[in-house]
Amino acid sequence: MKVRALIVVDVQNDFCEGGALGVTGGNAVAAAINALPVDYPVVVATRDYHVDPGSHFSDEPDFVDSWPPHCRVGTPGVDFHPDLEIAPMQDVFSKGEYSAAYSGFEGVDADGTGLSEWLTARGVTDVDVVGIATDHCVRATAVDAADAGFTTRVLLDYTAAVAETTTATALDALRDAGVELVGTLTHTGIPAEDTAQR
Repeated sequence: MKVRALIVVDVQNDFCEGGALGVTGGNAVAAAINALPVDYPVVVATRDYHVDPGSHFSDEPDFVDSWPPHCRVGTPGVDFHPDLEIAPMQDVFSKGEYSAAYSGFEGVDADGTGLSEWLTARGVTDVDVVGIATDHCVRATAVDAADAGFTTRVLLDYTAAVAETTTATALDALRDAGVELVGTLTHTGIPAEDTAQR
């Protein structure tokens, strides 16, 4: 029997417009996720949750391996976007406290349980991944989900991407991992033809 979960990736203030690493379309994605037409039996969220992630933060970031400080514990930037309804979330998986982490599968919940173990314990077979950013944490989470044996889809209409070049690379990586891409990146300035399933 198939059980499909929804994984909401990093829809946090610092990743939406006006945040430390704001992504165009982040605010729209936060609101759009609430309107997803599917009634998922399992819904979880991931979040960047930085205390001291070492070289992940830099005063002179390269925006590949190092970034401006963001999603710091104790700041408003770490909070979920106010337009995202968190009531449906059955658990939250925090990642990156003391090192760089992009995939939700690198995170743990408050009890220290990893996302793969948590989903498996609930009989989940399939996952849909949404959130921010398509070309970074959404990509990493979806690839890891597929690698863990979950039938995985990324719902592109419910994601926001940073840049056209990195998004094209990310979409190729997702396809190569066997992840199904559904929809297009409607909330960004990236041309739809660049995001469509090939």
